[in-house]
Amino acid sequence: MRRVSLGLICGSLLVLTACGGGAGADGGGERLPPAPMGVTATAGSATTVHVMWNSVSGEVKVTGYEVYRGTTRVERVPADEHMVDVTRLAPSTKYVFTVRALDADGNPGPPSEPVRATTPVAAAADRTPPTRPERPHGRAVGSRAAQLEWSASTDARGVVSYDVYQGGSKIHSVGGGQTATVVTGLRPGTAYAFTVRARDAADNLSPASAVVRLTTAPGADDGRGTAPTGFRATSHRTDGAYYLDLSWLPPRTDGVITEYRIDLDGRQATSLVWGGTPPSGRATYSFYVGREAGVAYRVRIRAKLPDGTWGGFSAERTVTTGSATGGNTDTPK
Repeated sequence: MRRVSLGLICGSLLVLTACGGGAGADGGGERLPPAPMGVTATAGSATTVHVMWNSVSGEVKVTGYEVYRGTTRVERVPADEHMVDVTRLAPSTKYVFTVRALDADGNPGPPSEPVRATTPVAAAADRTPPTRPERPHGRAVGSRAAQLEWSASTDARGVVSYDVYQGGSKIHSVGGGQTATVVTGLRPGTAYAFTVRARDAADNLSPASAVVRLTTAPGADDGRGTAPTGFRATSHRTDGAYYLDLSWLPPRTDGVITEYRIDLDGRQATSLVWGGTPPSGRATYSFYVGREAGVAYRVRIRAKLPDGTWGGFSAERTVTTGSATGGNTDTPK
């Protein structure tokens, strides 16, 4: 029987989830939620910024989140929300935002890494909204996600953002240069109706697009549409030890993917969290598996989506330590 030893690694780019702290600020051992990751801030108009973050999960139950502009708390939302529009801002101004998770008693954990956004210049006396987004369409991605696309709107002074609605509720916002989004956290076997509206710097909203109606797949599925793609696995030898070298493309989402789970031979080997800014393109990771040549490993990877749920597994690869090719062969079905 072979045994894989995965040492505890804490670094600026990739860390194991076990590296996280957890003691309270007073040092007395009280466990608090970790700092939210994947925080982004995007100007929605000359007076609003859309702040989004990844849901926090773990041993400590999270009951809500607080959003700060500098040192001032500006929003507080329940645990099932992980995005908010910060309003009443000044045009053409730089802002810094952080997010903190709250435990069951309302105690805040440490702040996230700060993110910055600059509101655009206000459009003087602009009362003309952008044109309606045309040709919206979408498709269900398994049982828990949907991909939406639309044609760009036009505006005399430019579209700053697009708001996505589920029924009558705004659920997301993307930048004005983006005409597609991936909505996760949906329920299996459920009918949904989505619309899109364009927004300009003066906060004028376009008419709603035509409705995109779709139904998610019933029951659980393999989550293929939310899986990392282009997954590759090879091995190399350094100082008498063998390492598995993995690379992949993150799944499509509007949020930031910061956490991954790696399985070896059908069992979880490690979870890793990006400690810095995750790459927007191909990601890589290497870890120690032992000193024995000729050992075959089946390896696959999955991502934790921004809504806190796990996406689908990548294709599974078989890697043999010390082989001439180094690995990256498909696992036989």
